[in-house]
Amino acid sequence: MYARTRHNAGFWVADCLSARWGWRLEPFGDVCQLGSGAVGGHDVLLAKPDTFMNESGRALGRLVERFALVPGNVLVVCDCIDLPLGRIRLRPSGGDGGHRGLVSVAEALASEEYPRLRVGVGRPPEGVDAADFVLGRMSAEVEAVVARVVPRAADAVEAAICGSVEQAMAEFNGRVLDDENSAKTELGGC
Repeated sequence: MYARTRHNAGFWVADCLSARWGWRLEPFGDVCQLGSGAVGGHDVLLAKPDTFMNESGRALGRLVERFALVPGNVLVVCDCIDLPLGRIRLRPSGGDGGHRGLVSVAEALASEEYPRLRVGVGRPPEGVDAADFVLGRMSAEVEAVVARVVPRAADAVEAAICGSVEQAMAEFNGRVLDDENSAKTELGGC
């Protein structure tokens, strides 16, 4: 029902990464789909919550319990209406910016000190409710931009894993998505 909406930008990045890495995501209890393996010599878990977006912390809480995760090692990818369509922004920590999914994540981690990658989906037009906007159908033009930014966001995740969040920020934040700056289509190594 909501699969092709702006609110699933994080899932598209997870799908891109699982395809690059050749991972199949399997059910982890009733809270998420989970894959694991090594990326650039680092042990990595890749999860897609099966909860509503605004309850993502419930799935994360179970992963924290099972794998003893610490906030600084959890990278959350989500949509962001405060970023222009086609932009991404990686930060080592910060507030929720009104994103209820990030509120839930912060509650599960008991911290806002976790990295997050926001994928810009643009602002709703005047008079359109933000929830209706992110859960509504996208035009073909918007979907094409999102399809181009997803691999770039996956590149940023890989750069954060293989280097550091700060290095990935320097490389990916503030850049405009265009043909010359478009994302890789395959894992280029770490």
